[in-house]
Order: sequence, then structure tokens, then C-alpha cells
Amino acid sequence: MPWYVWAEITSVMCRRGYFVLFVCIFLLAVGNGSGFEYDGSPLQIRFSAWVRCWRWLQILVWTSESSNAAGLEPQTAWGRWPNTNFRADEDAELYDENDSEDTSVATRQPSFAAPWIQPLLGEDYMNMFSIWYCLVFECCSTGDCRITNNLTGLGEDFHRKLHGQHLAQTVVLKAIRGFLKNPTPEKALALSFHGWSGTGKNFVARMILENLYRDGMKSECVKIFISVFHFPHAKLLEAYKVKLKEDIRDVVLSCHQSLFIFDEAEKLPPGLLEIVKPYLNHYENVDGVDYRRSIFLFLSNLAGSTIMELTLQFWRAGKSREEITMEDIEPQIREEMLIAEGTAPNGGFVGSSLLSDNLIDFFVPFLPLEYRHVKLCTQDALQLRGVTDITDAVLDEVAQGMVYLPKEERLFSAQGCKTVSQRLSYFLP
Repeated sequence: MPWYVWAEITSVMCRRGYFVLFVCIFLLAVGNGSGFEYDGSPLQIRFSAWVRCWRWLQILVWTSESSNAAGLEPQTAWGRWPNTNFRADEDAELYDENDSEDTSVATRQPSFAAPWIQPLLGEDYMNMFSIWYCLVFECCSTGDCRITNNLTGLGEDFHRKLHGQHLAQTVVLKAIRGFLKNPTPEKALALSFHGWSGTGKNFVARMILENLYRDGMKSECVKIFISVFHFPHAKLLEAYKVKLKEDIRDVVLSCHQSLFIFDEAEKLPPGLLEIVKPYLNHYENVDGVDYRRSIFLFLSNLAGSTIMELTLQFWRAGKSREEITMEDIEPQIREEMLIAEGTAPNGGFVGSSLLSDNLIDFFVPFLPLEYRHVKLCTQDALQLRGVTDITDAVLDEVAQGMVYLPKEERLFSAQGCKTVSQRLSYFLP
């Protein structure tokens, strides 16, 4: 039958609501496709087509009944239709926290949404099929159900769980929000966390991955590198470079918005981070792969003493630690990191040129924690254990068991909040 005859039949049937009948006729015409083997006889070909037709009818009837029973309102086909080729940097918009209550949603348009499809199939049938698909499979407005981008949740976690880190709260949240809102970022986002152990660097990294990805630390979009575990031997540097390059490429290929965390970055073999440099630069692609929607976090104890000295100066001057700004502290961190990059006898930033080439977007300071912050950490840990009768006496008892520096002022916890959870076992009955 000529194509124009099929086109006319299609148009008439769609206008009159006989789309299902048209599908059946079409299936009968094209023959097999049901999935089982056949010997090619006309009878089996026709039977296979009828099976396909019957499946379509079952799907459409069941979808209609299910949607009515559930009280579902028909959605436009373009808002719920699955799109496996969706890229977050194409037609994506992340809503601002002040503009919408749900900042975890990104709007999108399917790549195949040609204007002639909806009139051809009919809006009712497109809506019905969309509802059916989303009842059976996963439908996510971000285009990838592994990615949640829950910035509202991230902000709430920072506010409720992160103590004594006003700079980290503000800088990290704004940096990530701005990066995700940008549909075409010029480069990957690179954040470098600095401070003493136990001040919250790993804690913040975990909150980020838990709010940006459905499966958290187990997500295919997240890769964590622990320097002393993954790269323990400096003599294997070349092998590590090859493996690191492959790991980063594989994650980005499987997930367009990837997160990479380098824990204890100062202990990485010197020169290893140089392999990361192309992925942080302003390249549209590296060997055919676009890395500009990736996020890199570098966690380091470097500059911890510098941050402590500045915080102590504010305290001695009678100023609140909340008065410390990024302008006060970030230049000092950067200067110390540049020295470490060029002269330190060991350390992951040596020979990497990430800093001298300005590829780190923000140096995020984590201030040393005070006695009051340790008490707040203790309270959070008790609540996690289901303890409801929390008294100041218990909080003081745990906080007093920590070591505080400097020796004269005894102001900052040397361990931060890192050992609080373990110490609770000693104080609890």
C-alpha cells in the first residue's frame, strides 16, 4: 500500500479516536515482532501480529483504569516521556531555592519531541502511554533517576547538622547551586576543603553526595579515592595515573553529572593530580568526553594551622568567629597551597599545577571547633542512637574528655568532633 494511503488512514483514525485499531492493522501488516521464534509461515506471522495487537490493547485499557483509580491527572507527553539521551547541560533548569519549594527538579524536553508526533498519535493516547510507562518504569524530570540534586535538603542538612562552619555552609551551597543551575558550565567544579581532622570535611562531602544522588555513596555517579588506600606506593605512580584516568573516564561516560572525592589529598603521590588537570580545564571535551558537568572535591589537612591561627586572632581581638570572611582567610590558604605545590617534600599537590593554573574554584576553610560545638555534635550523636533524655551534664562530660588547643587558652578541640561517637559508648550505660 502506498505511503500516502497509510498517512490518510492514520489521520482519519486519529481524528476519530481509532488509534488502537490503527495500531492493530499496522501490526497485522508488518507481521512478526512479538519476540518468539517462528518459521515464517503466513499463519504464524499473522498470529504474532495479533499477539502484539492484543498486548497494546491490554496496556492501554489497564493504563486507563489504573490512572482513573489512582486519581492521576493526565500529564503532557513531553513532561513524563522517558528520554535516555537527555543531557543535563541541554535545556535544563534548576530552580532557585527562593523561586520554588522543590529545588531537586530539572525541567527538560525529549530529544525526539517533533511537533508532528502529538497530532499524529493524539494527546489522549500520548498521555495514557506516558502514565503507563511511569507506572511500570522510572520517570524522573532530571532525565536520570540516579541524580536527585536536592539542594533544599542539602541546605537543611548544613543548617541542622554542620556546626561551627559558617563559611563552608555558605560557600559550598552557593558554589554547587550555581554550578548546577548553569546549563553550559565552562569547566568542572573544583572545591578544595581545608582544616584540621574532625572539623567536618568528610561530613560535608557525604551530605553532598547523599543529596545530589539517589544512592548516595553507592551511586554509580560517585567515585571516592582514599589516598593511603588507593595509591599507597609512590613508585607505582605511572600505573596509578593510568588507573585514575580510566576510572574518571568510566564514571563520566556512565553518568553525565559525576562526583569525585579525593580524601587526604595531601598524601597522594606527588604528580598524580596532574592527570586530573585536563578534566578541570576549560575544554569542551577530552578524547571525545565532556567532563564539564563533573564535580571534584579535594579534602586536605593542609593549611589547618593557618586557619587555626586566624581564628585564634579573632578570638583574642574579641571578635566572633562568624565575623571571619572568605577575604580574610582564602588568600592565606591559597598562598600556603602554592608553597606546598612547589616545595613540599611530599604531598598530592606537588607537581600538579592545579593551583598555579587557577583550576581550583574555591578553597573552603573549616574552622577549628570549640567546646560548644563539641556539645552540639554530642547531642546529634545521642539523638541518632535514639536517646531522648539528653542533659547538659552528659554533654559536658563528653566534651570535657576531649583535648583542647592551644595549651594556654584550651579553646579548640584537637580532634574536632571525630571521636565523639566512639566516646559515647564509654559514657552511656
